[in-house]
Amino acid sequence: MMQRKYLLSLFLSLFSVFLSAQTKKSNLTQLSFPELKELYWKNENKIPQQLPYANAYLHKAINENEPVERARAYFLLSLLTEGNKALVYLDSSITYTKNLADPKFPAFAYSAKGHVYKKQFKYKEAIDNFLIAENIARQNNQDLYYEIKFTIAALRSEELGEVDEALILYKECFEHYTNKDVRSSVYSYPYQLVLFGLADAYKALNISDSATYYNKKGYIESKATNSQLANALFTLNEGANLIFKKNFRAALDSINIALPKVISFKDKGNTLAAYYYTAKAYDGLNNKEKTVENFIKVDSVYTISKRITPEFMSGYPYLISYFKNKGDKVNQLKYLTKYMEIDSILQNNYKELTKKLQYEYDMPNLILEKENLIKSLQKDNSKSYWSIGFLILIVLAMAGFSFYQYKVKKSYRARFEKIMQNSVEKTEKIETETIQEQPDVLEANKSKTDSIGINENLINQILKKLDDFENTKGFLETNITIQTLSDVFETNNKYVSKIVNVYKEKTFIQYVNDLRIDYALTSLKEDFRLRKYTIQALAIEFGFNNAESFSAAFHKKTGIKPTYFLKQLEETKSIKD
Repeated sequence: MMQRKYLLSLFLSLFSVFLSAQTKKSNLTQLSFPELKELYWKNENKIPQQLPYANAYLHKAINENEPVERARAYFLLSLLTEGNKALVYLDSSITYTKNLADPKFPAFAYSAKGHVYKKQFKYKEAIDNFLIAENIARQNNQDLYYEIKFTIAALRSEELGEVDEALILYKECFEHYTNKDVRSSVYSYPYQLVLFGLADAYKALNISDSATYYNKKGYIESKATNSQLANALFTLNEGANLIFKKNFRAALDSINIALPKVISFKDKGNTLAAYYYTAKAYDGLNNKEKTVENFIKVDSVYTISKRITPEFMSGYPYLISYFKNKGDKVNQLKYLTKYMEIDSILQNNYKELTKKLQYEYDMPNLILEKENLIKSLQKDNSKSYWSIGFLILIVLAMAGFSFYQYKVKKSYRARFEKIMQNSVEKTEKIETETIQEQPDVLEANKSKTDSIGINENLINQILKKLDDFENTKGFLETNITIQTLSDVFETNNKYVSKIVNVYKEKTFIQYVNDLRIDYALTSLKEDFRLRKYTIQALAIEFGFNNAESFSAAFHKKTGIKPTYFLKQLEETKSIKD
């Protein structure tokens, strides 16, 4: 009897809970869509509290047959999940709005899919979805269009290392906000993101003064709008920028101000960055212990988050070298293994080994060193055997390295001679072409004109202006962009871009850099004084912002480094003298 009473009591209790839940759900669907959305966002980062509002939103949208609101409901639900489940919600959002001209959907959903794929390191799929979203938003939502453009720029800059290309996009976004109320709730956040993107890109390109300008601008804006995390990030970014200026003490001051705030917001990516730049600052001050301590913190954050970009990889070779010199084989193996693990992930995710890793640590040597360390730790009692083996490996490595150096020198010499020969042939070709224009070239240009989709007169005008640009050496101007050149030409930058792509058969950046390098080759061969310049001075002379970008463009165009080219020119001159 007591048991029956207990079961009856339990049934009534559960039934009342069920009725209460049904009543609550029913009450929620009585709210308007804006009210449900407001309650959803009021509980941001509290998924159990947000979920009932998202479900009520969906239930209401289905009952009232509102496709856009239904799409928004699926979008809100996707934010509460991850991975493939989020993609399913977003695909539903797209299905219900793909034929509508709504200002937000399905562009929002495509953009959100891009972010999901980005988290999964599926960069091709991410970019595909961002581009679809950008194309839709371009037609009916300019604000969203530039927000998506910024996302693409950040992906190219931070994840793929295409900083020059990203900078062009950041500048376009910045231009969009010049006539907006950037301290309003609508525009303050995206505007500050753009300022940070500009500062970070200039920092990556080692244009420190420009980086400082945008960091200060962002700091002021984030203060004015009480954006605490953004304020901390601008402080942190300027600290990193001060390291490039070799102002290490001031860099540490800025980073130490920013770091506690970044940690409090649980921003693991920028926490990792703060530890990395702290280590770099201490390295500049020759404090090895503090450098190691902070590089180890970088590794600890990576171990938790499993996310790192090539920019923050140089700590691992430092730790490997440090523990190797200490004779600590256990830690040397630990960080060598971690370094190789991350490199493998980067190869899979970025589709190619980053140049930074390639130059810092040659992979075959990493594998060989790892194997030797494992064997050394396992069999310390076989020291004489391994010593002999190690000596053999050294001899083989030295022989291999010598052969490699011989092949490199031979290859470089052949490329140098080809450059010198090409300059003679180029001169003869120009003389021949001035006598008679080739009919097949004219026919090829006619075919291009027919397929490019731009008025023939306009094409001819832009081609003539490009010829003038080349003849007057306008390409020597630093920081020239397709937008600035289009402004000079008084035409649309997309026309200039398409004509350069088709008629010059290059991207705009490649076109300008090739003009600069061709001019550099001619100038260095003819002007003995230029050969006395430093690489940095030559970079400025030929329109580049720094020595690194000049050397990279020179090597890409010629296959040899500018230092080698200068050396060979001097040796050729000595032989002739």
